[in-house]
Amino acid sequence: MHSALATAAEGVLPDPLDHFAEEHLRQREICGMLDTIAAAARPDRAVTIEALRHLTTALPRHLHDEEQGLFPSLRHRSEPDDEINDTLDRLDADHARTAQFLDAVIAALGRIAGSGGALTAEEAETVTGFAAHERRHLIVENAIVLPLARVRLTAGDLDALRQAMVLRRAPDTNTDSTGDRDANWDGEGDGDGDG
Repeated sequence: MHSALATAAEGVLPDPLDHFAEEHLRQREICGMLDTIAAAARPDRAVTIEALRHLTTALPRHLHDEEQGLFPSLRHRSEPDDEINDTLDRLDADHARTAQFLDAVIAALGRIAGSGGALTAEEAETVTGFAAHERRHLIVENAIVLPLARVRLTAGDLDALRQAMVLRRAPDTNTDSTGDRDANWDGEGDGDGDG
């Protein structure tokens, strides 16, 4: 296996659904950081940079993992009685809303990461609104989507899902179509397996 793929594979848990659950926990942590940043008169620069890294690399990758892998697989495997399609449609719409928020949140955090100042009242409202939106979204995914996926997806589905996730995390395979933004806010690479 190519070294970049091997490294990426180490960053994805053997069960991709466990990986999604871990990423959701990390997203909740980031939401807490965003609320702290929004409320601070002088936000901690390291915390701001950590949140920026997540929002510019891990989150877009995660959204693509869901949109291109998890959600289509679940639509394919679900039974009519599962009534999951409306929920997945709602989550897809939530992703579109996330994308609308994201540029403004990243711009606000990027500004204060460079200046050391605080968010404006409008920026703080945008950042806390984004965090609240993400928390509501995660509740649905954790309570409905992941439990159903554990019942419906086959071993083959899970393997294909994991392989796509690994490829998406390998930086020099030219397979990443997530549109990830530059995460080098402090002159270093992302470095994490996403969390």
